[in-house]
Amino acid sequence: MILYLCEKPSQARDIGEVLGVTAKRDGYLEGKGRRVTWCIGHLLEMITPDGYKPEWKTWRLDTLPLIPEQWQLEVTARGKKQFHIIKNLLQEAAEVVLATDADREGETIGREVLERCHYRGKISRLWLSALDEASIRKALDALLPGEKTAPLYRAGLGRSRADWIVGMNLSRAYTILGRQGGYDGVLTVGRVQTPTLKLVVDRDRQIENFIPVGYFDLLVHLRVPNGRFKAKWIVPKKIADAEGRCLDRAKAVAVAQKVAGQSGKVEKAETKRMKEAPPLPLELSTLQQEASRRWGLSAKKTLEVAQSLYETHKAITYPRTDCRFLPNNQFDEAPKILQAMATVDVAMSGLVQAADPTLRSKAWDDKKITAHHAMIPTSARVNVGSMSQDESRLYDLIRRHYLAQFFPAFEYDRTVIDSLVQDETFRASGRVEKVIGWKQVLGGEKGKSKDQGDEEQKLPQVNKGETAVVEKTVLEEKQTKPPQRYTEGTLIHAMKNVGKLVEDSRLRKILRETAGIGTEATRASIIENLIKRNLLAKDGKKDVISMPVGRALVDMLPHSVTDPATTAVWEQALDDIAHSGGVLEEFLGKSEIWIHKLIANARARQSMGIAHFSGLSSVSKAKDAQHIGLVMDVLHPCPHCGRSMRRRKSGDQWFWGCCGYPACRATLPDKEGKPVSRPELPQRSTGPLCPLCNKGVLVERTAKKGQKAGNRFLGCNTYPECRHTQPVE
Repeated sequence: MILYLCEKPSQARDIGEVLGVTAKRDGYLEGKGRRVTWCIGHLLEMITPDGYKPEWKTWRLDTLPLIPEQWQLEVTARGKKQFHIIKNLLQEAAEVVLATDADREGETIGREVLERCHYRGKISRLWLSALDEASIRKALDALLPGEKTAPLYRAGLGRSRADWIVGMNLSRAYTILGRQGGYDGVLTVGRVQTPTLKLVVDRDRQIENFIPVGYFDLLVHLRVPNGRFKAKWIVPKKIADAEGRCLDRAKAVAVAQKVAGQSGKVEKAETKRMKEAPPLPLELSTLQQEASRRWGLSAKKTLEVAQSLYETHKAITYPRTDCRFLPNNQFDEAPKILQAMATVDVAMSGLVQAADPTLRSKAWDDKKITAHHAMIPTSARVNVGSMSQDESRLYDLIRRHYLAQFFPAFEYDRTVIDSLVQDETFRASGRVEKVIGWKQVLGGEKGKSKDQGDEEQKLPQVNKGETAVVEKTVLEEKQTKPPQRYTEGTLIHAMKNVGKLVEDSRLRKILRETAGIGTEATRASIIENLIKRNLLAKDGKKDVISMPVGRALVDMLPHSVTDPATTAVWEQALDDIAHSGGVLEEFLGKSEIWIHKLIANARARQSMGIAHFSGLSSVSKAKDAQHIGLVMDVLHPCPHCGRSMRRRKSGDQWFWGCCGYPACRATLPDKEGKPVSRPELPQRSTGPLCPLCNKGVLVERTAKKGQKAGNRFLGCNTYPECRHTQPVE
């Protein structure tokens, strides 16, 4: 019996229908000597620290780092039933066809189940790029041997284990340091999420610390024999800044006065035909960037919608791709896909008829194909009318980028005119569209740039050597502007292209083209988690900003944890493992050495008493602790309520106070950075026992402030730990 193991029930139904395996059973489909079953995402998860050792349950620096001797997984609560169904099916299987998502995560989801069930039979791999019938049949006819994709599983193990080592150890260490500094929430640190957080923190600080610089643009209106046009002063290098701008108003005014009303000559008049090839088909990151820019969709929402187009509507190919190219053998399928586009949506029929399916754009390139090709429409007869607004928008964007490949280049004539007046050069430029080409499909993709206004002016016919007379001068005072805040779309772009931000030339070379922070499948959830944990926030509909706690955490962490280059190099190492060029054990060994150094650094910080979080409040700390799979334990418990004690400062004296203040006002003395108990007070045999704490005795006192100043009362002699009072009888 052959068993097909899918990632989701919907995948199983699609594959089962093509195979003719449609008889429904409990947790699987059956027919024709085959069975098709499914996981529900990850059926297994890594156990929490206390599952390895009881002493690892308590959050203490002296137990770190936590490095399991033998990695362990456990069946998820929601997946127990389905796991046991798969386990029983495997006992009868002569061959398993792994049909989970065709990527590192999908490989891991399937292989970890096979490993847990000790399956040792034959494994084949169904590598699907789309879930329409034609794509499934094509993939079934080209099954891969299991060993070909096994390295993806080893890379998946490396990713999950490294993330566990970093997340569990550094989240504990810096949460403990956060409490020491006055913050009683959970501070989560992640191999990928923390460098992403730093990107936003750095950008926000660039904006806040930005000092605008004034500069001056000088424009002249020139008259030539065949008409008039505007030209801009080219600032001489000796008075220009690094950006070619004039910062000195007096010099700009002097030039304006010098050329006003003067005649000059045309030094250069050139017209060149420019051609722009169509933009490549989309991958997930670019789709998320465009959806954010156009419609304000979050990265997570965009991925969910794309996944629905892939799984539910069968309208597009695999969405979690990082590639914008297409395999050469798919070129012959273009007429079929184009015809399907016209059939399912009559609004596209005119553009489809205008397309030339014999045109081969630069998108078809086998050398640039990764695990998946670009996202394109399928040839399935989809029901466009059943799509939601977001689904319809994304589907239209994806299909138009594919359709654009079968249109000629966009062509325009670009004219540049340089005129010399009183030894000063003025330049004018303009463009005239000649062949609209692919722009009739996609239009002006990114709109005009701020400086494109002059580029659009209609220039008269001009010849070199003609006289040019200055009819008018216009001096424009401008200011440099700070960088824009990140949106989810631009943040994803920065995560993917982080190599451009790395100063080290060696690392930049490693990171070029392939590496980045996270993967196509995880970047959206990373941003979402940072927002949920109050480290980032949405400002308005699009902007992403850093929160005070997020900034404090970035400032507290070592550079190697927050540096985007570190995690990008890790991703490169995981990619090497996935392509059989790296060794899992070597990768994890280096991770363990690194975490030992970081924990030593955290201990040093604890002994120094560095506080970055004073005055910051926590948000949903219990929920956060549950989310990261850790049980919160108190490092220094309050002797009265059991909550955590914080180290505080009054004047030049340190003391420890309960984080439950003002509900609990307990305090303890500080000794060498740790709270110590107060010395036992001598019991007064004549005083009654305090009825509240049953430890102290009641002594007679006199009120010194307020309306009752001068009145006598009885109070507990352990004040301020116990604040019980009662009238003197």
